[in-house]
Amino acid sequence: MRIGILTQYYPPEVGAPQARLSDLARRLQARGHEVFVLTAMPSYPTGRIFPSYGGFFRREVIDGVTVLRSAIYPTKSAGMVRRLLNYFSFVFSSLVVGLVKLPRVDYLLTESPPLFLGVSGYVLSRAKGARWIFNVSDLWPETAVLLGVIRDGLALRMASRLEAFCYRKAWLVSTQTRGMRADIARRFPEVRTYHLSNGVDTSRFSSERRSDQMRKTLTGTEEGGNGLCFAVYAGLHGLAQGLDQILAAAGRVADEASLRFVFVGDGPEKERLIARSRELRLDNVRFLDALPGSQMPGLVASADIALVPLKLALPGAAPSKLYEAMGSGVPVVLIAGGEAAKIVQEARAGVVVAYDDIPALAVALRELAADPRRRRELGDAGRRAAVDRFDRVAITAAFAEYLERGGEPSPGR
Repeated sequence: MRIGILTQYYPPEVGAPQARLSDLARRLQARGHEVFVLTAMPSYPTGRIFPSYGGFFRREVIDGVTVLRSAIYPTKSAGMVRRLLNYFSFVFSSLVVGLVKLPRVDYLLTESPPLFLGVSGYVLSRAKGARWIFNVSDLWPETAVLLGVIRDGLALRMASRLEAFCYRKAWLVSTQTRGMRADIARRFPEVRTYHLSNGVDTSRFSSERRSDQMRKTLTGTEEGGNGLCFAVYAGLHGLAQGLDQILAAAGRVADEASLRFVFVGDGPEKERLIARSRELRLDNVRFLDALPGSQMPGLVASADIALVPLKLALPGAAPSKLYEAMGSGVPVVLIAGGEAAKIVQEARAGVVVAYDDIPALAVALRELAADPRRRRELGDAGRRAAVDRFDRVAITAAFAEYLERGGEPSPGR
C-alpha cells in the first residue's frame, strides 16, 4: 500500500508526536508499504527554522521514508495571533505542496492537534483518492477550553464545528487513549474509531541506556552525581504541563541535600519558569536545553525519578513521557488523574499525586529519594508493563494489519 502521514511535527524535531509518528512511518515502511510524510520545515520547540532548512518546499529521505516539507511561520509564542499564524501557514503550504508533490495514496493519516490541519487533510484525501484517518492525540477544542486558550464565543463554535466535520468525514478516527475513544464514540456514535495506543520502543528505552556520562550532564559536573537522586522532567515547557507544581515542591524539599530537580527541553513557558526558580532561590533546580532524540533514551534511563505532571484534568490525556519512563525502568511521579493514573496504578509503576497537591507531591519525592529499593521495584514493574502492554512493535503491527484488511479486525483480536 501507499500510506501518507500529514503532521506539523516530525524529526529532526524532538517531541512526543515526532517520535511516535516517525516510529509508525518507519515500521510501516519495514512491512513493505510505501510511506510519504508531509510535514513542516522543522522549528519546534525553539520557534526558529532549523539550520539547513527553509524555503517553501524540500524533499528528503529519513530512515527510508520520503519526507515532503513545506513552509511554516515559526514561533514559540503562546500568543493567539502568532499561534494561529503558525498553524494556518502550514495548513496552506501543506495543501499546496500536497496537491503538487504528494502521490496518490491508499490512506492519509492526519495528526491532530492542530485541529486546523484537518482542513488540509480532508482536501488532500479527496484529491489523492485516499481513505482519510484522523488521528487524535489530544481532544481539541475541549483541551483548549480547559487550558483557557479558547473562551466561549464564535471561535469555540467554529472549532467545535470543525472537530465534528473532521470526525464525520474521516474513514477512521484513531485515538491515543481509550478515554479519547470513548469520548468521541459517545458524542459521535456513527463514527468508526480505533484505539491506536501510545507506547514506547522498549528496545530503545530501557535501563541499559543508563550512563555515567548522562549523569554528569544532569549534575553539571564531572562527578557523575554519585549519591544524588535526580528527579527529571524532559519535554515541552508549555501551558498544559503545570510545571510550577514541580518548582513549588522543590522549594518544600530544599533541605534534602541529595534530591535534585532537572528540567530538560524548551517551550513557551521556559523563560518564565527559569525566572520563577530564581525568585524562589531554588538551588536544587537546573534547566537544560533540549537534547537530540538520539540522546533521550540515555537521559530518561539515567534519571532516578521521572516527573510526569499535568496542570489539570485533560480528557483522555496520557503523556508519552509516561511510557518512556516505564520502558526505561524508572519510577514515575505522576500528577494527573484519569487514564494516566490508572495506567500507573495498575502497573504499580510509580506514585500518583492529585493536581496542585504540593504537600503530597513533596512527601512522595522525599520518600522515593530516601528509598532506592522502592524506586527499583516500581521501575521494574513499569518496565514489565511497558513490554507486555505498550510496546510499539505490537501496537504498530496490529494497526498495520487493520489497514491491510481494509478495516476488518484480525482473527483472534
